[in-house]
Amino acid sequence: MIDLQNLNIILTGATGIIGNSILDRLISAGANVLATGTNEEKLKIIQEKYKDLNIVKFNMYDHEKIDQFVEDCGKIFSNKIDVLINNAGITKDNLSLRMKENEWKEVIDINLTSTFLITKSVLKKMLKLKNGKIINVTSVVGHTGNIGQANYAASKAGIIAMSKSLAVEYGKKNITVNCVSPGFIVSDMTAKISEEHTDLMKSRISLNKFGNPEDVANSIAFLSSNLSDYITGETIHVNGGMYFS
Repeated sequence: MIDLQNLNIILTGATGIIGNSILDRLISAGANVLATGTNEEKLKIIQEKYKDLNIVKFNMYDHEKIDQFVEDCGKIFSNKIDVLINNAGITKDNLSLRMKENEWKEVIDINLTSTFLITKSVLKKMLKLKNGKIINVTSVVGHTGNIGQANYAASKAGIIAMSKSLAVEYGKKNITVNCVSPGFIVSDMTAKISEEHTDLMKSRISLNKFGNPEDVANSIAFLSSNLSDYITGETIHVNGGMYFS
């Protein structure tokens, strides 16, 4: 039984399918969650579902405002932030030779740089308490690469390497840093894939099926809890055997 009672958690990228599932799982385990995203309509839907949920609309691309955003979160949580879950991310796919510089830069800026900056800001508060957990959502393509996703794969691989470095730097302060790396998860994106291509993709997965958002959420709930206190610098692969590290 995963118990997250009395834990204050910041969740970025809360409005997507995986983000929604993470949010549901955290709240069902008793956590106090502050959810953020950029889609106002989807944030309203979340707010209607969870009346007492703390919701803050914030664009992670606004790097110069990240410190203030964390300060605002700190005030809501009485400066006790127990867990940061970095789930926000974007894709701008293109073959490498056709990829424009802005397509490269925007993906790196949102997925990697923003993750570093918010983590750095939250770490300052965790260090005062000598306690905390940081969980970064990456992707199987950060390990395997993928056609048309040089920017996305680079950003996710960067998060993995960054997480290991942070785990080494702050382990002695009782702060853990881990990653959850999803493979192909049932979503709006996978629903658009043709049946033929879907079958081909599934044939490359040992379990011969796509995962569910709940599979990712369960791993994140585990890493958020005290059951993972002696785990740091690791990546939990949620890909059904598509890739073995």
